[in-house]
Amino acid sequence: MMNPVYLDNAATTRVAPEVLEAMLPFLTEVYGNPSSPHRLGEPARRAVGIARGQVADFLGAAPAEIVFTGSATEANHTAVLGALAIRAGRRRIVTTRVEHPASMLLFDHLERQGYEVVRLPVEADGTLRFDRLAEAIDRDTALVSVMWANNETGVVLPVGLAASLAERAGALFHTDAVQAAGRLPVGVQKIRPDFLSLSAHKLHGPKGIGALYVKRGVPLPPLLFGHQERRRRGGTENVPAIVGLGEACRLAADTLPDVAGRVRTLRDHLEAGVTRALPWVRVNGHRIARVPTTSNLCFDGQDGEAVLMRLDRAGVAVSAGSACSAGGGEPSHVLTAMGLDARRAGASLRFSLSRYTTLADIEAVLDRLPEAVGIPAAACAL
Repeated sequence: MMNPVYLDNAATTRVAPEVLEAMLPFLTEVYGNPSSPHRLGEPARRAVGIARGQVADFLGAAPAEIVFTGSATEANHTAVLGALAIRAGRRRIVTTRVEHPASMLLFDHLERQGYEVVRLPVEADGTLRFDRLAEAIDRDTALVSVMWANNETGVVLPVGLAASLAERAGALFHTDAVQAAGRLPVGVQKIRPDFLSLSAHKLHGPKGIGALYVKRGVPLPPLLFGHQERRRRGGTENVPAIVGLGEACRLAADTLPDVAGRVRTLRDHLEAGVTRALPWVRVNGHRIARVPTTSNLCFDGQDGEAVLMRLDRAGVAVSAGSACSAGGGEPSHVLTAMGLDARRAGASLRFSLSRYTTLADIEAVLDRLPEAVGIPAAACAL
């Protein structure tokens, strides 16, 4: 069996050894409920507080502005539904056509409930025009929700401008920063969002834990009622996972220069090698305004799912750039919003790196890819 290469880090990441080590005591001997008043609850309560501070430091926020959730999906829904409750007299939501399905499906539901949902188009390179944002946000807008970086292409959207325009109109602003965190600086002092969503498993933490930043003074109503999280999110805290999220955020801050430098160089080396060997392959998305870890490539004329499966058999894990399955389905909403037809969207694959990706990994992909697209490796000058 060939050495496996994992380039699907936009889907999920391996848990960092330091994160696992930090979590283990809270899965074994430190098992108290952080809400309990006795001495067995105190270590758990203290650990939650430390992790809250780590997440806050990562975002440049205050610990009181961090709410732990069960996922980024829950954080997104809490922010969106909370914003609509806070701005109850307003009926417009401004978002984009390239948001994560976790948000898009909620917006579809809200539209059926009578809200006006404005879904802004993007350019062919996946970027969002400033003038379209400005034109869409008016005095009836309750919420502007724009993801920081796209999960399929890695393209970075103008969240700072969106936050400023929302504030000027008296609307609230939310950003899904799941794909940006750990890949770009995501300090809230620079863009001043009202809400920001995070997920641990996208930055080498455990699955099943997320966080929502809530700007101080924003009266967020709970989605789940209970006394925990200052009554903003009910339910006994998942202490091991919260500790893991805190440690993952600490590590992500420390390793950000490596991602911005070495990992970006590896991503660029991958793209250069692929397009040199297969000149008809195209990069989907802006070449500069992207996170350093993501490359979405269109293998025009190929069946993306078939290439993905051949890569899998060759020990390379990537994702389809399309939501199509072998039995049919709709093409990627992100790629079609960028103007790709169903054929090209279906021929696209996402390669996503992490700080654990090595040059040997990239060279292995460049070695195995030609045969996955039906070209003998000997015919390519890689």
